[in-house]
Amino acid sequence: MKKKLSHYDDAGRARMVDVSAKGVTQRSARAHAFVKLKPAVLQALPSNPKGDPLEVARVAGILAAKKTAELIPMCHPLPLSHVDVELKIEKSGIRIEAVATIAAQTGVEMEALTAAAVAALTVYDMTKALDKGIEIQDVYLLEKTGGKSGDWRRK
Repeated sequence: MKKKLSHYDDAGRARMVDVSAKGVTQRSARAHAFVKLKPAVLQALPSNPKGDPLEVARVAGILAAKKTAELIPMCHPLPLSHVDVELKIEKSGIRIEAVATIAAQTGVEMEALTAAAVAALTVYDMTKALDKGIEIQDVYLLEKTGGKSGDWRRK
């Protein structure tokens, strides 16, 4: 089955999808990112001279979700109901999960993904003085709920 990409019109031009005829439904999305850090960088997190990288990254992710439509050209500006970003220190780095929720005519996958990605970039920014080889990995959607296409969860 061939699907048509919704962000292109019949002439092949990029467009913002018209969602005005769609009903408002409760929607959510959860996204993931991982920042691979050397053990020395992880050990230095509590004494970072720039401040707490995890808290700064959490706030940056929330702000980024709110600005997604300014960054991704065809995204609708959305009145988000809730955004949360959680960062967990693990043996080889920091795992990030971002959640966005809304009652609207379109989904919040891009907002959750933007939150996770910007939180990861902020961890990099806050720790790059210790190591320039930090890697941002595995930015992807974990799940989404609501809307015409229904629920979806990464296997």
